[in-house]
Amino acid sequence: SPPGLLLLTSFLLHVEEGHATPTRLVCDNRLIQKYIGEAKDMEKRAGHCQALPALSCPTVLPLVDFSLQQWKSKSNEIKRREILCDLALLVGAVAGAQGQVTQECGAKQLSQLYRHANSFILLLQTFSWEAGPWELGCSPRSMEQTHITGIFLTYRQLVQGKLRFFFHDLAKDLCE
Repeated sequence: SPPGLLLLTSFLLHVEEGHATPTRLVCDNRLIQKYIGEAKDMEKRAGHCQALPALSCPTVLPLVDFSLQQWKSKSNEIKRREILCDLALLVGAVAGAQGQVTQECGAKQLSQLYRHANSFILLLQTFSWEAGPWELGCSPRSMEQTHITGIFLTYRQLVQGKLRFFFHDLAKDLCE
């Protein structure tokens, strides 16, 4: 079964009645560690693909570095929207790269990354503290990238950084 489906299923199985809070994902620290491990594996496998071409049309990737001090001062809703914007830009970059990569190894890794990133978008859309579409006001800092491995690096940094800290912050509120 595709990992994205597994993520969504494990999430749906742990949604409490009446509250869209995927507590297990947030409260069980092993899960985010698993997703970080998967991101590292995808990055490593993509790096092992032979002769990945440079992208003739660069993709635009979010800059996902952040200051922990600034991060802590943001509300969970702002953090959620920021991560969603980063993920949306990343998914767009993956889709753009998929159209340019014909080599099987690279294409396979990109489609797995696409599924993973989309699963996180679906998941984050279930948390919402304010009404209204999150796409509004999406303008993450970004950079152009012609190396496919840069897409995997950005995804790993996003999962290891903002996403992990976001789940950690949610855990303080949701977990016993």
